[in-house]
Amino acid sequence: MLDLTQDVRALTAAIVDIESVSGAEKELADQVDEALRVLPHLTVDRSGETVVARTELGRGERVLIAGHLDTVPVAANLPSRVEGDRLYGCGTSDMKAGVAVALRLAAGLAEPNRDVTYVFYDCEEIEAERNGLTRVARDHPDWLAADFAVLMEPTDGVIEGGCQGTLRAEIVVTGKRAHSARSWFGLNAIHRAEPVLARLNAYEARLPVVDGLEYHEGLNAVAVHGGVAGNVIPDECVVSVNYRFAPDLSVEQARRHVREVFDGFEVRFVDAAPAARPGLTHPVAAAFTAAVGGEPRAKLGWTDVARFSALGIPAVNYGPGDPNLAHQQGEYVSLDKIVESERAMVDWLTT
Repeated sequence: MLDLTQDVRALTAAIVDIESVSGAEKELADQVDEALRVLPHLTVDRSGETVVARTELGRGERVLIAGHLDTVPVAANLPSRVEGDRLYGCGTSDMKAGVAVALRLAAGLAEPNRDVTYVFYDCEEIEAERNGLTRVARDHPDWLAADFAVLMEPTDGVIEGGCQGTLRAEIVVTGKRAHSARSWFGLNAIHRAEPVLARLNAYEARLPVVDGLEYHEGLNAVAVHGGVAGNVIPDECVVSVNYRFAPDLSVEQARRHVREVFDGFEVRFVDAAPAARPGLTHPVAAAFTAAVGGEPRAKLGWTDVARFSALGIPAVNYGPGDPNLAHQQGEYVSLDKIVESERAMVDWLTT
């Protein structure tokens, strides 16, 4: 069983050393479950490999602190090791350091100034339908009820508000097949894709300010598919594009924008996930910002704060890990950042 009384740095190392690649989180979830159930001030529930623990103090506000237990596949980077101020190992930054901070809070704060729900969930790094938050929101929505949420995603100790939305679309260019020896009888769809690429090259991304934070959008080609055989003029070319959009747009508004950019071409939408507004204007969020300090910035990516936003819960990203190190073989977290993150969270929940 995990020892939640040990220093947060040692606890992080212990969690990292329990391998928990997406879909194989059971051992870590079991240890988290066991460690939390012995604490008399918490009510603990479980759904699959997601563990939810709550205080029931009757406070006027409830906040939710969440972290995913899974990591990307191990890349010869376990067990963990310490070099100077750095703890190296799979998941150190994304996001077992954040999980360790949340577990320390759960164990050490029997009477926080707000009721707290702690959520440790599975399958964040893979397809959305397997995400533990998706399952809990569907099967046990009452477990996630809260006035404000903090997702312990790696942010290098800076509050990152909201998140960008994302959608993928296929821009279809058609032509006419012909033998390549008599190409003038056909229309080369790959050649005819040039205007699509020209529009992308000329595209000027928006830099909208949403609730005081500046987001940087992006519309980019991520793949090009075309070709039939080495002696055939292709009759179709598909340019796959990814649009990262700010939280002042809905998914439908983002789709409409992509259709406008590629007017005259067939546009097939593949998938989409909504953005989330920063939520920093909420009084609980303001208190959190005051406790953490620093200047909040926009989250330039998609995270599970969007799931909380969809549930009507304002949410921010905040964790000790560096997002630029996530998923790397040489992933590490600063030990000082873990300590500082725990201190800030304790201040928020006790002052």
